[in-house]
Amino acid sequence: MSRWTRLLLLLLLLVCEVQAQVENRVNFLPGTFQNVSVSRNETVQAVVSRIALDVAYLTLQFHTQHRNATLSYTRMPGLGLSLTAVDSGLLSALQPTQAALSLFLSSPDEDTVAGIGVILQYSSTDPVPGACNIEFNLDIDPNVYIHYNLYETTIRFAPANLGYERGETPPACDESTEANTRWRLRYEIYQYFLPENDLSERSLFSGIQAVADIEGMMKNGRRVMTLLSSDLSMALFNSIPGQGVIYSVIVRDPLLNTSASYVPVHTYACSFASTLDGCQTLGKISTKIFFTIAGLAGLFVCFFGHRFFKCELFCMGFSFAMFFFFVLITRTTELDFDICLAVSAVIGVVGGVLLVMSWWRFGSVMACIVVVGLMLGFLVASTVLFTPLGDLDVLRRSDAVFWVTFSCIMIIVPLLFVRWPREGNIVTCGAVGAYAVILAVNAYIYTSLSFITLNILKRFLNNNFSAVFTDVPFQVIDYVMITVWVVLGVCGMVLQLYRERTRPFFPPSPYLMWLQDRERRKTNVLDPSHHFPPLPNRLLARMRQLTKRMEPAGEHTPLLL
Repeated sequence: MSRWTRLLLLLLLLVCEVQAQVENRVNFLPGTFQNVSVSRNETVQAVVSRIALDVAYLTLQFHTQHRNATLSYTRMPGLGLSLTAVDSGLLSALQPTQAALSLFLSSPDEDTVAGIGVILQYSSTDPVPGACNIEFNLDIDPNVYIHYNLYETTIRFAPANLGYERGETPPACDESTEANTRWRLRYEIYQYFLPENDLSERSLFSGIQAVADIEGMMKNGRRVMTLLSSDLSMALFNSIPGQGVIYSVIVRDPLLNTSASYVPVHTYACSFASTLDGCQTLGKISTKIFFTIAGLAGLFVCFFGHRFFKCELFCMGFSFAMFFFFVLITRTTELDFDICLAVSAVIGVVGGVLLVMSWWRFGSVMACIVVVGLMLGFLVASTVLFTPLGDLDVLRRSDAVFWVTFSCIMIIVPLLFVRWPREGNIVTCGAVGAYAVILAVNAYIYTSLSFITLNILKRFLNNNFSAVFTDVPFQVIDYVMITVWVVLGVCGMVLQLYRERTRPFFPPSPYLMWLQDRERRKTNVLDPSHHFPPLPNRLLARMRQLTKRMEPAGEHTPLLL
């Protein structure tokens, strides 16, 4: 091989190497979102250049939907120098003459990771998020860490520090609590709901772009609480499986009137990797079957409950007993959800039968109406505490105050039934029956109205649920479901009130009617039924007819004219 050939091959290899490095390099412009795809066994260099001298530090955010990505200060990730998460971010303090910066992205798994990134710049007067970190791995950690279960979602973050100029020593974190230290900082917790029933990556990335910085989160998100530096740097929220939520923390310096944003984090309160009850297959078949039957029964009760009083009592007794024993079984046993639901349904059937039999045997309408009134009271109390009233600190932090308030509202409603029993029963049929239809719809199409009662159930089952913010999104589908609930309930009430206006208030007890009929037969000799032989004698005579041939009576000769 000639000298010129070897030189040509060497130049070709150098060009290929330079080209490969360019392909693995992404240039970021501050404040501009950049789509990045990281292949397996590949490291992408994120570069930002021409940094202004008045910028003291900057943060790089990188977000994916459900696959982890590794964000690192060095090409080879190391402990304390990298973070692997779905929502990751790194903060870099700049040196006095530094005008460019490089960070590195890689995929920790064997799959390609696609996400969206952005670099945000801050001045020396802005607080430094996570600069007083003593809990997490990074020295300066601007990330928000999220954890969820069936009941609650928890976010945690590291405290911030005051801003400082390039090259200066950072202020001490815990030497003093005076006004010139980081203890004057305040933390605002923001929440942003993604569109309902939308688990797409496009929807998430649009939401991230809307709230990644301070201005976007203040404009589009909702501030749910403000923490002082003396408070624990964590917050609890209600878990809403299948509903995308973005959480963010904005730290503010009230003295300098400056602020900085932590890295936003998102959750769907479900797993994309799970094949059973994952985000794509969230609803259990057993739950869908149960609530479909409940919705059909609720529709019947809404329009015909008072007319078919025994059916209404069975449905109300079933609901009351099943709810009570579902809570009891779930809190005292470790049974699977489907088994708990099946056992509670069987006990609910027994409760419904007992309520019907108590009315059939004793005929006490008011005793049964109390149970019916408690069902309406439960729904009214749940609805009242579903409003922002339920997030008041006095109710959220104290179980005693919450349950006393809930019980008072629940008990006041049946007291109204003493004066207007028929009207109260019809109102209950309309409201509770229509809500059962809403729950049936929720088994197939998510609606926030299901959390009216689900929040109460969660608080029954979880001892720590009292500290949770129970905010849920209200979007187009929720307003449609509210309209359906109101229309169904009002139509059912009006129809039953109109149809029952000329009828007795309540149907009589069958057992009491049978006793009266038996007494009447004993005393009224003119009643043909008075001459009927007793039931045992009639049964014995019927059996004799089956075993004995009856002789014809009288003659068969023709009559004489």
